[in-house]
Amino acid sequence: MLSSTAIDVREIRIAHSPDSDDAFMFYGLATNKVQVAGLRFSHTLCDIQTLNQRAMQDEGEYDVTAISFHAYPYIQKNYALMTCGGSVGEGYGPMIVSTRAYTLAEIAKMKIAVPGKLTTAYLALKLFAPDIETHVVPFDQIIPAVLSGEYEAGLIIHEGQLTYDRSGLYRILDLGKWWLQTTGLPLPLGGNAIRRSLGGGLIASISTALRDSIQYALDHRDQALAYAMQFARDLDTSLADQFVGMYVNQRTLDYGEDGKQAIHRLLEMGYQAGIISVEPRVEFA
Repeated sequence: MLSSTAIDVREIRIAHSPDSDDAFMFYGLATNKVQVAGLRFSHTLCDIQTLNQRAMQDEGEYDVTAISFHAYPYIQKNYALMTCGGSVGEGYGPMIVSTRAYTLAEIAKMKIAVPGKLTTAYLALKLFAPDIETHVVPFDQIIPAVLSGEYEAGLIIHEGQLTYDRSGLYRILDLGKWWLQTTGLPLPLGGNAIRRSLGGGLIASISTALRDSIQYALDHRDQALAYAMQFARDLDTSLADQFVGMYVNQRTLDYGEDGKQAIHRLLEMGYQAGIISVEPRVEFA
């Protein structure tokens, strides 16, 4: 752990989702277990669709922001991707759920609730079924909307991937599994982007701090999980631990070469399919 002794301290504004996995990875920084001389980290918690939109405004609102990979081409002028802090599905990811066991052919013709058109979940869905009809619904209202019959199916993210069956819903398709079968690669869902204007020195220091925060949480799992439980959205400790394990692991410390390849492949496929309107130029800080 590094200590801060500097008199002049620069604030680094970090934004991420109020989810147990993000809380877990930022535990070290948020609780000052990990510190950097001369830097102070402030944290803003907001849903990922809003963070995607804020990052697209002018030069972006935050120094470091969680984003969906789908959104990256639209902010790439001002932000580079960090090599740590990402969420990657190893054969699992966003799911299409419904009140009964429809076939994939039937689902492709339905009206489906999605958590935002800049989410990677939406990008993967449109790659799977280009002509599917979608309607944006806040991610935490998708399961209730499907249960009420307002939508025939829903695309769920976050903890809903572990709790949908409690409501009697059926999993029609796991897009992470579909992506793996289609490409042989893990599904990159979200990552952290860092403002280019910070300069190489600051970018390196901040990247090291985030990587140290992730490693600290992994090394002090019980304490970090206890902290993350306040963001677990009705998950018990066992399920929260499972969810955190899905999205905070060695891939979160570094994507690996196949993880980076997956990011390039996903965005290029989205661009070629006309889902992404800006040609992606992926650059890692």
